Amino acid sequence: MMAPGFWDDQEKAQKTNQKLSHLNDQVKNYHQLQTDIEDLSVLVQLSEEEKDQASLEEAQQGLMELINRLDNLELEVLLSGKYDRGSAIIALHPGAGGTESQDWVEMLLRMYTRWAEEKGYQANVLDLLPGDDAGIKSATVEINGPNAFGYLRSEKGVHRLVRISPFDSSGRRHTSFASLDVMPEADDENIDIEVKDEDLKIDTFRAGGAGGQHVNKTDSAVRITHQPTGIVVSCQSERSQMTNKNAAMKMLKAKLLDLELQKKEQELAEIRGDQQEIAWGSQIRSYVFHPYKMVKDHRTNVEIGNVDNVMDGGIDPFIQGYLKSMARRAQ
Repeated sequence: MMAPGFWDDQEKAQKTNQKLSHLNDQVKNYHQLQTDIEDLSVLVQLSEEEKDQASLEEAQQGLMELINRLDNLELEVLLSGKYDRGSAIIALHPGAGGTESQDWVEMLLRMYTRWAEEKGYQANVLDLLPGDDAGIKSATVEINGPNAFGYLRSEKGVHRLVRISPFDSSGRRHTSFASLDVMPEADDENIDIEVKDEDLKIDTFRAGGAGGQHVNKTDSAVRITHQPTGIVVSCQSERSQMTNKNAAMKMLKAKLLDLELQKKEQELAEIRGDQQEIAWGSQIRSYVFHPYKMVKDHRTNVEIGNVDNVMDGGIDPFIQGYLKSMARRAQ
């Protein structure tokens, strides 16, 4: 950072500074944990010698907090993938069912943004298409922060909701589906993917849906088609056409990188002789609101009865369960 010219490229310098800050935090957390374990050991010893029940209860509470912090540190060690330490781009889409599934997408979007806020991440909406009556037809969000992709890649797949529909006047139970796609944020430092201008078809159009007075008055929305792969991305969340184009290019690069990762995963599965299908869109979790309340992950069998807490962003137990199961599988 003291090298001449380091700050000439502000964006690159900022990313390097963020990496340094993250590494400093890791080292600080490790040493702080060591110090707190030593202090807790002294407290336990004194409480036993003096038969102080209040101090012993304080030590028990401190032990539970230390266990949680240790679990979080151990979880970071499991993030060994090339892109695990970086940011992520998530895309939500409803399944069949119209308003029901679109409402489910909006609920999931709230769940993941709440989770991001709790982690101290920044969630930036790149593209959002509101439903005709309620809910969301599609949403693409950038989750900025260390380890965001490493954690969120465990959430990729189909999420199933069972509830009494608020849109059914007869009060019947409905099942809705929504898919979550998770891609590593692609930047020029960590990808070898070349996007040629001649491979792109770029269209501009007027933004639709809610968005203020500028909607349907300027051709600010951008749609980019990558002709070799057929991948289509669009962005209409900003007033500026250039800003929307940059966001759309970011989504396109992330999708191309994700496509390469899927190919490599399929090759590895063939080498390992895995019998199960690499089903990126397979159902991973069920959220049951009626006739009982429970959220269950079908890959790890992790279950949580507090549905409200999960929908408020409490998905860490599912993420931890998945990462630990993948680590055992790799041994």
